[in-house]
Amino acid sequence: MPVAWRSVRLVIARCSVDYVGRLTAHLPMAPRLILMKADGSVSIHADDRAFKPLNWMNPPCTVRESTNGDGLAVWTVTHGKSGEKLVLTIEEIQHDSSHELGVDPGLQKDGVEAHLQELLAEHITTLGEGYTLIRREYPTAIGPVDILCRDAEGATVAVELKRRGDIDGVEQLTRYLELLNRDPALKPVHGIFAAQEIKPQARVLATDRGIDCVTLDYDELRGIEPDTPRLF
Repeated sequence: MPVAWRSVRLVIARCSVDYVGRLTAHLPMAPRLILMKADGSVSIHADDRAFKPLNWMNPPCTVRESTNGDGLAVWTVTHGKSGEKLVLTIEEIQHDSSHELGVDPGLQKDGVEAHLQELLAEHITTLGEGYTLIRREYPTAIGPVDILCRDAEGATVAVELKRRGDIDGVEQLTRYLELLNRDPALKPVHGIFAAQEIKPQARVLATDRGIDCVTLDYDELRGIEPDTPRLF
């Protein structure tokens, strides 16, 4: 009998698991957690793997419940596209519950780009001694520049901020610089690409275009002392 579910189902059962597909794998009989999520995925967990399952089936999939010749329950999980299967032979169910979790609001991360922008504007001399802020979100015809400031010599500097800096961020800053350097009141405008982490390819491209790269320490911007002891 096929089973459909619209909630999270948690089953703790003594079971064996066989994966049948391009490869085969077998988990012998043992107590395990079976997690059936509302998105149609099924995963099998032990108590020693952190979040990583022993085996799983991505959605879409269906579950068919039956009984084998020994009278044991058999759950056959079949992937809707590939036809690959997880076959769970269940000797004993110790717990079986379902829960409606509802719509998840999503992860709210500490240290997102908006907060980085706020912190860097507050501590603009992180970019260098003598730097002064012109404004955050400086408007242009192609979108706002994260931070516009002046260096110690009074030259204009456009700063593009990312949590993780990749090539797309360098390209974005390049477009801003081309536009800003058309303004007689601002030019010459130099660029700084700032991020908590900058990928090597992005750093190479930025250097080739005369853009400086600055790696930001989020905790340091917040005034939090590092855990690692320092001599000085």
